[in-house]
Amino acid sequence: MSGFMHLPILPVVLPLFAGILLLALRNRSLALQRGVSLLATLALVPLALALIGTSDDGGHLVYKLGNWIAPYGIVLVTDRLAAWMLLTTALLAVFALLYASLGTDKQGRHFHVLFQLQLFGLNGAFLTGDLFNLFVFFEILLLASYGLLLHGGGRLRVKAGLHYVVINLVGSTLFLFAVGTLYGVTGTLNMADLALKLAATPAEHAALVQSAALLLFGVFALKAALLPLYLWLPAAYAHTSAPVAALFAVMTKVGAYSILRVYSLIAGDSAGPLTELLDAWLAPLALATLVLGMLGVIASTALRQQAAYLVVVSIGSLLLAFGLGNTEALAAGLYYLPHTTFASAALFLLADSISRARGELADRFESGPAMPGARVMGGLFFVVAVALAGLPPLSGFLGKFMLLRAALDSPLLIWVWSIVLVTGLLGVVALARSGSLLFYRTHTAHDPASLLRPTTRTLAPVAGLLLLVIGMTIWAGPVYDYAADTAAQLRSPQRYIEAVLGAAPRPPTGRASGGVPLAGAAP
Repeated sequence: MSGFMHLPILPVVLPLFAGILLLALRNRSLALQRGVSLLATLALVPLALALIGTSDDGGHLVYKLGNWIAPYGIVLVTDRLAAWMLLTTALLAVFALLYASLGTDKQGRHFHVLFQLQLFGLNGAFLTGDLFNLFVFFEILLLASYGLLLHGGGRLRVKAGLHYVVINLVGSTLFLFAVGTLYGVTGTLNMADLALKLAATPAEHAALVQSAALLLFGVFALKAALLPLYLWLPAAYAHTSAPVAALFAVMTKVGAYSILRVYSLIAGDSAGPLTELLDAWLAPLALATLVLGMLGVIASTALRQQAAYLVVVSIGSLLLAFGLGNTEALAAGLYYLPHTTFASAALFLLADSISRARGELADRFESGPAMPGARVMGGLFFVVAVALAGLPPLSGFLGKFMLLRAALDSPLLIWVWSIVLVTGLLGVVALARSGSLLFYRTHTAHDPASLLRPTTRTLAPVAGLLLLVIGMTIWAGPVYDYAADTAAQLRSPQRYIEAVLGAAPRPPTGRASGGVPLAGAAP
């Protein structure tokens, strides 16, 4: 294990150093910048696989920056969940960058710098072990994502970017209020230490702690685009460039990850005033997000807008799995997470190719000329639609089936089954209508020579992301086993606490804390 002790820091420092190097190379040839950026991004894949290997035995790899003893210093913690998110992000980033290197990165000098800073923020958020540094990485993500969102310019991008940054700055302010309150009450922001001290919170501070925890949940819900805080997402994702929107498919998952990570530690049956804090909130809000997101899918007038609302639908399904509060549902959600990330990203990239092939009509749902390369793009669209609609045999169907099975013992059984099945049917109808308008209701009023034929290089990243989805279907057993082991690990947060703070940590009052399982979960 000693040979792997520095592994947790590498996914953080690698994109940071790559970004600094690319900043120094901003006036050099674009080919050189692409090479450096692609090499740095590709290197994240074996790093993530190595971290999965080190955490597969159920242990936690703790990196104490500066060799400061927790909870006083900065710690990075790798467990199954963090490694899972790192691998998902790395694979997604490779294909998004390959697509961007076909021409999108020519629209500004700092694309690759911002891309690496985005990866720096994402990986740091997944690995950090304290709330303050989670806030820091959130701000890095905001900075980089705002720059990427505006890359290429245009009135619609500026408008969407302004809404995006203002809303997220409000969220950042509330984040500071929440962590400041928690620090004032407990004297710590290390998540492991916080779990112990919150469990021993005196009764006179209970209301204050609960308010801070709910405020923190509001911030994470904003990042995850949970109802009613999702209204910034459709415009931002629909109007930015395709590779940026593809990378942003994992951005909402940062909010979902934060909810899962933080509240699996601080809110459970033995969490004092925060016991089962989210039971009354998470699942109902997720169901409402699922419904309204699907209504947005049906009402969309363009493919990229529809893809953005499908991201909202996916976050509703994902947080519903987390909100049910049992191990089986949690495992279903973790299996579903990379599937929906890859499939949504593939649709954003494909929508860009379709837009270029349709000329002035772009990706609007209007009858237009027959596209060059329609058979290939139609085939890819069919696979993407099957994946996102949750139809068999792909992994989306398996994830939803696991979710429905996990809801059998839930008091929300009727609501979960009704909403998931009905929204799934509506998704099939909406995507079938979109495919028909784009590929079948065509005419020859335009000169086909004026339309841009997609190339193999353009469609290869789309095919690569779909191969990942198919791979998750073929190897569904091992992937689900890993997800189930991850869920079980999250249900035993005491092991996380002991790994960070040392064996058998005790709350400062001498009161036994026990475990702090996921909110709503049985011990």
